[in-house]
Amino acid sequence: MGSLQTENPEFAAAVATNTDGFATNPLDHEEFRRQGHMVVDYIADYYRDVHKYPVRSQVEPGYLRRRLPDAAPNGPEPIEAILGDITHDILPGITHWQSPNYYAYFPSSGSTAGFLGRCSAPLETIVMDWLAKMLRLPEAFLFSGGGGGVLQGTTCEGLLCTLTAARDRVLKKIGREHIGKLVVYGSDQTHCALQKAAQIAGIHPENFRAVGTTRKDAFALNPASLRAAVAADVARGLVPLFLCATVGTTSSTAVDPVAGLCEVAKENNMWVHVDAAYAGGACILPEVRHVIDGVENADSFSFNAHKWFFTNLDCCCMWVKDPAALVAALSTNPEYLRNKATESKQVVDYKDWQIALSRRFRALKLWMVLRSYGVSNLRNFLRSHVAMAKHFESLVTADERFEVVVPRTFAMVCFRLLPPAQAGRETANELNRRLLEAVNSSGKAYMTHAVVDGVYMIRFAVGATLTAEHHVVESWRVIQEHASEILAAWS
Repeated sequence: MGSLQTENPEFAAAVATNTDGFATNPLDHEEFRRQGHMVVDYIADYYRDVHKYPVRSQVEPGYLRRRLPDAAPNGPEPIEAILGDITHDILPGITHWQSPNYYAYFPSSGSTAGFLGRCSAPLETIVMDWLAKMLRLPEAFLFSGGGGGVLQGTTCEGLLCTLTAARDRVLKKIGREHIGKLVVYGSDQTHCALQKAAQIAGIHPENFRAVGTTRKDAFALNPASLRAAVAADVARGLVPLFLCATVGTTSSTAVDPVAGLCEVAKENNMWVHVDAAYAGGACILPEVRHVIDGVENADSFSFNAHKWFFTNLDCCCMWVKDPAALVAALSTNPEYLRNKATESKQVVDYKDWQIALSRRFRALKLWMVLRSYGVSNLRNFLRSHVAMAKHFESLVTADERFEVVVPRTFAMVCFRLLPPAQAGRETANELNRRLLEAVNSSGKAYMTHAVVDGVYMIRFAVGATLTAEHHVVESWRVIQEHASEILAAWS
């Protein structure tokens, strides 16, 4: 992201008004080098000493929650303190799969620190509660409120798990022979992952509804349109099952009205999943949180920390109100996986919350991000991206050759080059295809496109960790240059 110093007044104000912390560069190359050396040394020492640790964890279930705070830190903490806590708090809960004395299950041989085992679950429950509090999710989504969070690989996995839970919950009531009656709803802007999940879950292809959106609604799913689609299905004897509401669609970052959609869904006993894959992380900002108002009436919620939350792939954060529904649909309990910790019900057995049995220790990297930067700095990073997008938007609107196609909501601007007078839509679309290819081929910037309501538009999504305002300004200069060349050639 670079330095947060800028000549853009709005950008500066966004940071200046955030008095609860300071901002730093999360990818400073010298700090990366320093911490990298420390972590490599730590891992090397771990392998050197791994034979000294008890192979199987010797701690009691719940030990980690008693040691760690119940909320993420507001400010950054040094890597030295974090590594020290890994030694004193995390390692005691690890079953050391890389130990030379490990002979259980099947081997998991590798060349990275063997941070696998029981401790991953306790840390994951803690981190997910931290995040839920940062997002101000309802208590019902926290472990303390009967719900809970899980780290999936991607939204695709999360959708499949929740859809499967919803399917089994309904089929238990109406009989499995009626699976052909179940209907899944999204909009024509919903990510294709929903349709893929529906296919895998056995939903009849003709029972997948991509309800149409309009420019008038900024391509958000209108509750009235959903209600009409559901009523038509009910009249045909079908069973509404699942609704996916999106906060920050892929094409244009449209925001579905969660509260209104939940109202329609609950009238028909549907499971509601809120997919905030892109924009969910930004909801830690008080000024953005309103976009998920109504989430208290949803059944599950997810966002991808690997998209816009400074966490490397893969890391999808998902919460459910009713973990028992997931467990009922996804649980297996063969003899060779039985263990005292799981049977004690004092730990979360995440194998029953996901598709696979094995899983990565994703919680560790997310825990380190939260501790290394703190809530205040994470908010500053996100605000800086929004401010840069606003600045880019102002540059676009100042050039009469361009237009912003849909309202900017977060840190993505959807724009297009306007065609010459009297030119039709296809001419405009072709101009923008050429512009996008010219800019991307230059190697000086990379953007992608989307088509909404037949209009081809270019997506400028600010969010790379190292992006600074001067990068945005230079990219706009490149866009203008290529636009001038294309318009000259066209005329």
